[in-house]
Amino acid sequence: MEHYQLLKIAHSLPAILLLLLGVLAHVLMLWKAARSGDAALLQRKLRRTRLISLPLLGLLALSLPVSGWWLANLAGLPLSQTWLLASSLLFAVLALFGLLLAGRLGAWQALGDAPAPTRLLRFTGAYAGLLVILLLAIMALMGAKPA
Repeated sequence: MEHYQLLKIAHSLPAILLLLLGVLAHVLMLWKAARSGDAALLQRKLRRTRLISLPLLGLLALSLPVSGWWLANLAGLPLSQTWLLASSLLFAVLALFGLLLAGRLGAWQALGDAPAPTRLLRFTGAYAGLLVILLLAIMALMGAKPA
């Protein structure tokens, strides 16, 4: 059973890293860079986010279904349970909004030194906010699962 506990920690850690260190840190970092008015700083932050951080966060996100399936398999839980199906559906929606956010960040970076239109900033913020809400909802489903 010690393998199950270790796997449970290995499954929870990417989710927490994805939420706390990933999405929230990048939202704050880009917001501060945009508010500073320094276009070169903002472009560096956007480039770093798109070239390094987004692929790493994507890799973390892709590890979650694999380790989740492994946990369910070790515990002998059927994959047809409502909380597992709901979390899988929310994860699919999360992946969609993650791709949309990556597209909005690409559009923002393509503007170069030009100021970003308000609509672009609103969509970027909305996608990031929805990612946080979806991650919290998935974590709530994982925490509320039957024992």
